[in-house]
Amino acid sequence: MMLLHFFLIVLFHPIHISVTEINYSEKDKALQIVSRIFIDDLELSIKNKLGAESLDLLNPGSGRSTDQLVRTYLQELFKVRLDGKPATIKYIAHEVEDAAIICYLEIEGVKKLKSIEITNRVIQETHADQSNLVHVTYRGPVKSLRLLRDNPTGTLDVGGAR
Repeated sequence: MMLLHFFLIVLFHPIHISVTEINYSEKDKALQIVSRIFIDDLELSIKNKLGAESLDLLNPGSGRSTDQLVRTYLQELFKVRLDGKPATIKYIAHEVEDAAIICYLEIEGVKKLKSIEITNRVIQETHADQSNLVHVTYRGPVKSLRLLRDNPTGTLDVGGAR
């Protein structure tokens, strides 16, 4: 089974893609965000941004941590606007799962929402074919966006408060 999983990753990885899920927590009055990005693509993008000759994202050394590097990168390239106003995105943590890094983020203090605008330029400066899929669940069915280099921003009408 592990061998099959490895071959599927190798087979499909030449397609550059990230998947971000944004789910509303009524209890916490927050949008909870989980973003899955291939480690090697993220590492290459951060390395290029830093102008570094090499970078091991999971063990960066030089007094830097993976969380610091990823937080700074995402703050620049992943933005959310709620009802037309910029949202403050809090980086929480990351974990590694197979060939992906999973990033946990949150937008606090969300009581009601009519629209959400997402800009996701992650990896797009490195790979022209990068697709960033975003799935939003807010008091209803999942709504999705596919954000590309030439169209990195999309808006979803998620309705009003119920």
